[in-house]
Amino acid sequence: MLNGIVVRPNFGMGARVFGIGGVAITSGMVLIPFMFGVGMVFYNAHNWFGWILALGSLLALIFGVIVNMTIQMARMSGFDLIVILVLLVGGSDCSCARCAISVDRLYL
Repeated sequence: MLNGIVVRPNFGMGARVFGIGGVAITSGMVLIPFMFGVGMVFYNAHNWFGWILALGSLLALIFGVIVNMTIQMARMSGFDLIVILVLLVGGSDCSCARCAISVDRLYL
């Protein structure tokens, strides 16, 4: 049933991740601050600037990968689409409920 959904990445080293003010930001430009941030965190784990630099560049890289994904859906019946969506929502609901139960057990 999931053969009707095709996901193609348009991402690679040197590819445009996103742009700010007409300037193309490539994946290498995002990885350089990430390396500096990780180095700062390894040198001193209490360095808040290193954490912000590492996590911010990691989030920018993840955002760029998600934005550059192309999702195409082949022709499928309405029943197939509804089954896919119901299973997707049901699975995410069970995952969220499991996380909520485990968090509640932490505070008891």
